[in-house]
Amino acid sequence: MRFGILGGTFDPIHLGHLRTAEEVGQELSLEKVYLIPSASPPHKTSEPVAPFDDRLVMVQLAIGGSTRLEALDMEGKRPGLSYSIETLKAIHRTQQPQPELFFILGTDAFREIKTWKDYQDLFDYAHFVIIERTGVGMREIEPLLKELGFDTKDAKREDAFIRPSGKSVFRVSTTLMDISSTRIRKLIADGKSIRFLLPDPVRNYLMDKGLYKRHANL
Repeated sequence: MRFGILGGTFDPIHLGHLRTAEEVGQELSLEKVYLIPSASPPHKTSEPVAPFDDRLVMVQLAIGGSTRLEALDMEGKRPGLSYSIETLKAIHRTQQPQPELFFILGTDAFREIKTWKDYQDLFDYAHFVIIERTGVGMREIEPLLKELGFDTKDAKREDAFIRPSGKSVFRVSTTLMDISSTRIRKLIADGKSIRFLLPDPVRNYLMDKGLYKRHANL
């Protein structure tokens, strides 16, 4: 079984998240891509704005009837900060037979990987799929890849690096959608429209719940 993992605050989830998950899943022939909202992000001590349960519901609404994408609430069931290494270990414990995991993140997040808890151990549990973000290109993180032991090109893919352990880092190009949750929250706070930035069921939910700020005409 080949599963993708896309974690995030999802505060709120938007079309950029969904399109990335869909395209990576298709590109790497993944049977599932799990979207996992972070309950208590260690790098965002002042966030999230919305409660975990609301963010989980928005992810579920956003996925709709997708057969490839699925929401997991596992980080909401764990106390304390939401560390990726603990999530990867938990998936390996609970999924039998153990799946081949592909951890999806942007170049901006990967650039900070050495600040993550037990970051070296992450590569024992999953391949990493890196999506290029505006302002942070692959060239900027190639020295970091070599430092982490990904100094060999994968013979099967020109855009992949492999470790002696067998785990790889893949670069996957996805449709560039310059949308951010931060921007969406600001638009809501300013009383401006958020149409066409996130799925309508998510927009309707956050309006009905009064998340971020209630504006009847958003």
